[in-house]
Amino acid sequence: MSQEGQNIDEPVVIEEKGSVKLTVLNRPRQLNVISPEVVLKLAEYLELWEKDDQTKLILIKGAGRAFSAGGDLKVFYHGQESKDSCLEVVYRMYWLCYHIHTYKKTQVSLVNGISMGGGASLMVPMKFSVVTEKTVFATPEASFGFHTDCGFSYIHSHLPGHLGEFLALTGARLNGKELVAIGMATHFVPSGKLMDLEAQLMSLDSGDVDVVRSTIEEFSEKVNLDKDSILNKQSVINECFSKESVKQIIQAFEAEASKEGNEWITPVIKGLKRSSPTGLKIVLRSIREGRKQTLSDCLKKEFRLTVNILRKTISPDMYEGIRALTIDKDNSPKWNPATLDEVDDKKINSLFKPFEDDIELQIPETEENRWGGKYETSGYASVRG
Repeated sequence: MSQEGQNIDEPVVIEEKGSVKLTVLNRPRQLNVISPEVVLKLAEYLELWEKDDQTKLILIKGAGRAFSAGGDLKVFYHGQESKDSCLEVVYRMYWLCYHIHTYKKTQVSLVNGISMGGGASLMVPMKFSVVTEKTVFATPEASFGFHTDCGFSYIHSHLPGHLGEFLALTGARLNGKELVAIGMATHFVPSGKLMDLEAQLMSLDSGDVDVVRSTIEEFSEKVNLDKDSILNKQSVINECFSKESVKQIIQAFEAEASKEGNEWITPVIKGLKRSSPTGLKIVLRSIREGRKQTLSDCLKKEFRLTVNILRKTISPDMYEGIRALTIDKDNSPKWNPATLDEVDDKKINSLFKPFEDDIELQIPETEENRWGGKYETSGYASVRG
């Protein structure tokens, strides 16, 4: 039973065929950004399907030229006019991220286009994530004064060497082949074959991992990295991004830029220097902490950071960054503080301090309580209610 066409204005459209469910992120003009309504719908469907014995396989894709460009930044920007107006969607999104990572049934993401920030949290954790030559991934949050969230302080911290710090601090882009090479996607399929793969998966009456894998492999190709791939610069990245502080990282990177063959570094440094100094410091600490944290720990930490950033606890940079990027589009943010040296490390530390138990993100501790901990039962709902 296909519902497509009946719900053309719906931000999430569901198609069903037998035991297979296809989720379509359906805001193509907005690059399928994740709005509060999208978060609600995804959580509702995923819980329903995990508990439904008839559902065996779940697919997700984006309509148009993007998979998902991440969170709806304009919602956050306009939300500053009312205290904690975006707290609910943030809570629901991080709670949802935990369930995506730990989902009991086979999920496949079909990613043919932009997959950035929170949007990529619907790609990377899946059992199978299929990418194409059109796939573009990045976590650019530091550039506009935010932090690497939606589980990516966990994901990035577990990448080879210090690639995670590099991706999080610079917002560098990876293509489909690169994502497969580092394990952030499972299969590379040329975009011309993606519709046929989707049709084949929709016709499966199975969620068996081996059956799904073999089906995808019929369409997938082996990955060979381009000669100038950033992944071939791993030794330089490890050397520079292992340094203790953001300032030391930039200094080491600048030293490498002067060497022959390292011309690629210069535009990356320019990007780093345009980014929010506060955002950079938060991101580096979060990724470094992630190396020693569980997924649950990382999501709870990210929730604290986001709440503090939304509340402008130490800086209004995120709102200024979004203004410059998407509201006025002047690309000239005025950061406060303006330099790395002016950012107080003690203030950064304060953002990471645990909240009281009832207002922490509630991650389910037991299988019996797997779908517990929802926003409705949190300390925030009772306060706002």
